[in-house]
Amino acid sequence: MNTTKDLDAIFAALADPTRRAILTRLAEGEASVMELAQPFAMSQPAVSKHLRVLERAGLISRGRDAQRRPCRIKAEPLTEATAWLEGIRQVWESNFQRLDTLLDELKAEQKKRSRTKR
Repeated sequence: MNTTKDLDAIFAALADPTRRAILTRLAEGEASVMELAQPFAMSQPAVSKHLRVLERAGLISRGRDAQRRPCRIKAEPLTEATAWLEGIRQVWESNFQRLDTLLDELKAEQKKRSRTKR
């Protein structure tokens, strides 16, 4: 995956609280559209629209089991999104560490100046 377009689709899918709730449910195991629709005050077609968004983002897959089409979560896209976020977190962590170092240096200089004035 790893393209900007793929990450855009993943984050767009995750932006909706209903879709995040569906993924949370699917993390427990596969479920049918009817099972996924139960906790929400929405129709089965509305849930199906959310599932299509999740499927296009590669976050779920749908199988066939006679009349039932069970949905399953797919971990790979979440792993890739997490890796991207981790890279951003590391950049910010590095920036904060440099800022901490600079602030410590400024405090030390200020302390040194205040001692020499005495």
